[in-house]
Amino acid sequence: MLTSRTFLKRTRAGAVVKVVREHYLREDIPCGAAHCRLCPPRPADTPAAAASGLQARPSGAASSLCPGPHYLLPDTNLLLHQIDILEDPVIKNVIVLQTVLQEVRNRSAPVYKRIRDVIQTPEKHFYSFTNEHHRETYIEQKQGETSNDRNDRAIRVAVKWYNDHLKKIEDEESIQVIFLTNDKLNKEKALEEGITAYTCEEYIKSLTANPDLLDRLACVSDEGKEIESGKIIFPEHIPLSKLQQGIKSGIYLQGTYRASRDNYLEATVWVHGDAEENKEIIIQGLKHLNRAVHEDIVAVELLAKDEWVAPSSVVLQDDGQNEDDIEKEEEKESILKTSVNKDMLRPTGRIVGIIKRNWRPFCGMLSKSQIKEARRHLFTPADRRIPRIRIETRQADTLEGQRIIVAIDGWPRNSRYPNGHFVKNLGSAGDKETETEVLLLEHDVPHQPFSQGVLKFLPKMPWSITEQDMKCREDLRHLCVCSVDPPGCTDIDDALHCREVENGNIEVGVHIADVSHFIRPGNALDEESAKRGTTVYLCEKRIDMVPELLSSNLCSLRSNVDRLAFSCIWEMNHKAEILKTRFTKSIINSKASLTYAEAQMRIDSAAMNDDITTSLRGLNKLAKILKKKRIDNGALTLSSPEVRFHMDSETHDPIDLQTKELKETNSMVEEFMLLANVSVAQKIYDEFPEFALLRKHPAPPPSNYDILVKAAKSKNLEIKTDSAKALAESLDKAESPAFPYLNTLLRILATRCMMQAVYFCSGMDNDFHHYGLASPIYTHFTSPIRRYADIIVHRLLAVAIGADSTYPDLLDKHKLADMCKNLNYRHKMAQYAQRASVAFHTQLFFKSKGVVNEDAYILFVRKNAVVVLIPKYGLEGTVFFEEKGKQTPRLDYNNEVPSLTVEDTTLHVFDKVKVNVTLDSSNIQHQKIRMVLVEPKV
Repeated sequence: MLTSRTFLKRTRAGAVVKVVREHYLREDIPCGAAHCRLCPPRPADTPAAAASGLQARPSGAASSLCPGPHYLLPDTNLLLHQIDILEDPVIKNVIVLQTVLQEVRNRSAPVYKRIRDVIQTPEKHFYSFTNEHHRETYIEQKQGETSNDRNDRAIRVAVKWYNDHLKKIEDEESIQVIFLTNDKLNKEKALEEGITAYTCEEYIKSLTANPDLLDRLACVSDEGKEIESGKIIFPEHIPLSKLQQGIKSGIYLQGTYRASRDNYLEATVWVHGDAEENKEIIIQGLKHLNRAVHEDIVAVELLAKDEWVAPSSVVLQDDGQNEDDIEKEEEKESILKTSVNKDMLRPTGRIVGIIKRNWRPFCGMLSKSQIKEARRHLFTPADRRIPRIRIETRQADTLEGQRIIVAIDGWPRNSRYPNGHFVKNLGSAGDKETETEVLLLEHDVPHQPFSQGVLKFLPKMPWSITEQDMKCREDLRHLCVCSVDPPGCTDIDDALHCREVENGNIEVGVHIADVSHFIRPGNALDEESAKRGTTVYLCEKRIDMVPELLSSNLCSLRSNVDRLAFSCIWEMNHKAEILKTRFTKSIINSKASLTYAEAQMRIDSAAMNDDITTSLRGLNKLAKILKKKRIDNGALTLSSPEVRFHMDSETHDPIDLQTKELKETNSMVEEFMLLANVSVAQKIYDEFPEFALLRKHPAPPPSNYDILVKAAKSKNLEIKTDSAKALAESLDKAESPAFPYLNTLLRILATRCMMQAVYFCSGMDNDFHHYGLASPIYTHFTSPIRRYADIIVHRLLAVAIGADSTYPDLLDKHKLADMCKNLNYRHKMAQYAQRASVAFHTQLFFKSKGVVNEDAYILFVRKNAVVVLIPKYGLEGTVFFEEKGKQTPRLDYNNEVPSLTVEDTTLHVFDKVKVNVTLDSSNIQHQKIRMVLVEPKV
């Protein structure tokens, strides 16, 4: 049956056109009930068939409201707000209408993905019913009826149809369909029409055997509106339509809200757009912050210039237990308003409305109420930038001392804190598995096991290279190829070879795992790898970007097995000048998988002269020349203390902690990887000037170097920063025979001045320069097992040399730009997660080590503290001179010659000191390494 929908649409030119859409209605769409003999079977190739459908005898929690067998059918708002309830294993046999799914898709992409995943989970028995194409459940919109009211009516029509349909099935006991809605009006209409309808709370309360489910109820009332009553604390948010008009006319500014870690009464808003003026706006005080949460997209109104403030240097943590004590908040706000130099004042504003909430589930701990048998408690998130959240729970005693996940439901004007609900218990605080889970969740690292939908795109085992693979590849198995990696490395991306050719020149090859052969564009494996973006390396765990079969086996260039590779081969002279470059898909057979130490030992050993060692010596000789050229060209050699843990083989706790030692062979491998990346970048840019995925490193603004220049000046050294070459040369000269570690400290400080390197699409940017490498063009080609950017680069290069065919998304610069945005985010979060893992393992190490005194150097001075580095452990920490309950010593801070005088002792940047190191466990959620100055005595 065919029906048509007609509507009017205005074109860009202003003309009005009539659009007629054909809408097909069918009678053969199944209801999804397993025992239904009235409906045709579901087609085997549909997504619905992949899920298991509704059970003939619905199992699940027994309800006191509807003791008979029943299915549930929620409306849109209920699904949007109560997704945590619907995901619970107790809730089964749910019908999700097409009307509801479409509305959810338009309103919340994350919830839409979650409900699609639930529908695909067989043991949940959720069924997606295409009611908009069923002849008996499709309805037309009435004249004067809003889209919302039409959709509500469509849902009620579908519930009624289901109940009538299920009654026709000749069975002992007919199954009832229960309508779940939190919309008061919709529920009333349903009851009038003879439909059994309950609110989510009514139904969940009826599941008497599962009282814990009540904790997961989102704290919202009718139609998802927030519950409000009592004293008003915050100004009202301006409606979205008025905000958009205000932003258009310039009354308000739109930006991303960034809360402060150190001061809960202060935040900044990064304004969107190109305007350099007022790029960053300060927000101070509870009412001006007006219920915004970190990463929300907000609308800001600038205050008059006489109300502008300076960024606060005060540390304020929200540690009050009385959640509505506003007088105390106002006292704290008065601390922020100290008199400051006019030059320090910054554009200041207030939040007038929220454009888009970016709430996510938050990890943290319950701060149990002091009131006996109270149900309302405060949850303290692990991330200090997130406000505390008020939740209701009956399991406070069980959850105390546990890491839990909580979701925010809303933030009424009368509440000091947002309302939320309990989602999940992760385990005991301090437990290694629990803390690793927390840091992965808090840094948004996708770490769930790969789904069956992804794994089905892996090659079937046993796998071998076929004749078809051989046809379009160069056979390089005769070459003496070897890999050099850290100890224990199983995901070997790269291998090298070096040999002299007949004309006396040298042939050097970099062979990279051909991951793009196994991961084809657009399939589920490709989408999952793109979403993950990068492999994340924690201290004891690796979160793979691609399944282990590829990362540690079929793609890994292990020794003595045939592997598919993408090779970059140069012909060079003995001065390491490139004479020819070629790229080819290849087959290699690595002759050795070496560690950096093993490769170094071969190079240094006079007794070893085999082919592998000869190849390594040739590579090492050329690498030294390449490195000198790069440094002469202005490339920077910076330093950051990398830490390595030695683990106990049984407990897996850290028993030793030391900085990583770099060998010549580390540098050898790095030089050829850099050279391959530059060669490939030039090739893909020449071939695809608009669509090349490149990597750039912006030059830092001059002000970034202030701290480095001042610190060097305090030691009578001059650091020039007008170019990367000038910086590199002055760092080389900045040495003190009496203080050999000084140069390393200066390089560590220089690293802190740098900008973040980022991926970008060549057709969307004009600045390609890589500041740190002093290279006019650069990309990532050499690590496709652990970086998705490299897979895209492989695909571009394969098309450029005619080894593979293109596809539409590869040559769409807007899609490529969006992909770069995700890759940059994933790389940044992976970096933060790695640092958090090192910090946690460092805490474990000092927990078992007890109190130690160690030599340290001062890196930075602050108004009330010094930041020190302990070279032995590569550990950085802050020594505070102000402590609660203790008399504060006399402090004199000098910003020009970075120094801090404590009583009569002056501490300068780079001074050598001795510190006492312990683990402070007074706050179990935020354990920290505590450092106290031992020498000099202050």
